[in-house]
Amino acid sequence: MTSSIQYISTRGQDAPISFADALLAGLARDGGLYLPTAWPQFAAGELESMAGMPYAEISARIMAKFTGDDISFDELLVMTRNAYATFSAEDVTPLTRVNDQIHLCELYHGPTIAFKDVAMQVLSPLFDHQLEKRGAKAVILGATSGDTGSAALEAFRDRNMVDIFILYPDGRVSPVQEQQMTSVIANGAYAVAVGGDFDDCQAIVKSLFGDLDFRDQVGLSAINSINWARLMPQIVYYVTSTLALGGLERPLTFAVPTGNFGNIFAGYAAMKMGLPVKRFICASNRNDILTRFFDTGKMERRMVEPSLSPSMDIQVSSNFERLMFELLGRDGDQTRDIMNRFNQSGEFTLTRDMMGSDIDLFTGFRCDDAATLDEIGQTWRNDGIMVDPHSAIGLAAARAAAATSDDDHIVALACAHPAKFPDAVEKATGIRPELPPHLADLMERPHQRMTIAATADAVADLITEHKR
Repeated sequence: MTSSIQYISTRGQDAPISFADALLAGLARDGGLYLPTAWPQFAAGELESMAGMPYAEISARIMAKFTGDDISFDELLVMTRNAYATFSAEDVTPLTRVNDQIHLCELYHGPTIAFKDVAMQVLSPLFDHQLEKRGAKAVILGATSGDTGSAALEAFRDRNMVDIFILYPDGRVSPVQEQQMTSVIANGAYAVAVGGDFDDCQAIVKSLFGDLDFRDQVGLSAINSINWARLMPQIVYYVTSTLALGGLERPLTFAVPTGNFGNIFAGYAAMKMGLPVKRFICASNRNDILTRFFDTGKMERRMVEPSLSPSMDIQVSSNFERLMFELLGRDGDQTRDIMNRFNQSGEFTLTRDMMGSDIDLFTGFRCDDAATLDEIGQTWRNDGIMVDPHSAIGLAAARAAAATSDDDHIVALACAHPAKFPDAVEKATGIRPELPPHLADLMERPHQRMTIAATADAVADLITEHKR
C-alpha cells in the first residue's frame, strides 16, 4: 500500500518519497532535508482529548500522523511504550516549577541523561522495523557536539542490521560525554574523534551523503537531526507541556537552548500542526549565529568558539534550512540557491519582505560563559534547582522574557542532567553533581575510541574497513 504521507526535499529537486524511505535516507539526494508535503493537522478536540493520556500514547498518536501506512499506530505504541519504560521519570519529560511564570521541561531522564534520548530510543526500533521488512542493512553516520553521539550509540548498540559511526570533535566535548560514547563497546558501534570542530564533523557527514555512489555502496543513513524521524518524537513534549499548563487557552512561550536548531524546529512543527504557541526564544551561547540572524536577518558564519555549553558550539545549524524553506513559502529553488551561496561565502541575508509572517514567532537571546555560570549559581541558591550549562542558557532567556513581557507561562527546555557537565556546575555552585545510579561507575568503565583526520576520504576509508 502506498503511504498517504509523502516527504519532499527543502531543495526541491527530489521526487516525493514515503516516510519509510525518508527515514532510511536521512538526507535527500539533492542535499536538502525532508519535510512532509503538507503539515498534518490536529482535529477539533483532539488536543483536549490527549490530556491525561500516558506520554507513550500521546507520542504514538502524534507520530502516526507522519508515518502514514508505513507504520501503524499500534506498532508505534509498542515502540513508544518500550522506549519510555527506560526513562527514570514516569511523566518522561516532567515540568518543574521555577516561579509563577517559568517552568523547566526536564528532558534528561533517559538512559544517557540528555534530551536526545527522547527521540533516539524511538528511532532505533523504527530503523529495525523498516530494515527487517526490507531484509536490508544500513550504515549510520552521524556527527555530534556531545549528546547525540552517546544517545545514538546507546540506542543502536549490538543491532544486527546496523553499523553506527559517530564523529565528534576531539577535545571539544565534556569528559562525561566522551566517556559515554567511548565506553559503548559493542559490535558495529564506533566512536570516532575528529581533529576539528563540530562543523567539520557535520561537513564530513554531508559530504559523504552527497557522494551518491559511496552512499549507495554502503547503505548510508543518518540519525542526526537532519533525519526528519529524529525531530518527530520531539514534537510531543511541546504538546504535553502545553496541556499541563493550560496553553490551549493562553499559549505558551518556549525558551530553547539551540545549537543545530532541531529541538526548536520540533516546536515549530507542533505549531504548524495546530498547537497554540505564543513565540519561541532561540537561546544561544557565544556562538550566536542564530541570534544574530533573528536580530538582523543576516546569517554569517564565524569561527566556532569553545564554551561551557559545548553542545551548542555550532556555527552551521543544519535544521535552520527547514525553517528557511517554510519562511520562503516552501520555495525549494530559492532555498537551494541561498544554501549554495552560504556554502560558498559563509553568509546570506533574508529581508522581511522575503519571509512569511512566521518569522515573527522567533526572537533571539545570547548568553556568554560568565552569565551562564551566574544563572547556574543563582538558580541553585534561590530556587534549589541545579541545571547544566545548556539548560541555564534557556532558563536565562526565560527569565529575561519574563522580566520584559506579559507571557503567562514560559517553558525553558532543560536539555541535559547537570552531572554531564560537573566542572561548570561545581564552579557555579560549589557542589559537584553526582551521576544517577545507572551511570555511577561511568568514569571507571573500559573505553575505546578511534581518532581520524577531518576529511571525508579518511572517514569513508574507515567505514569501508570496519562495516560488517
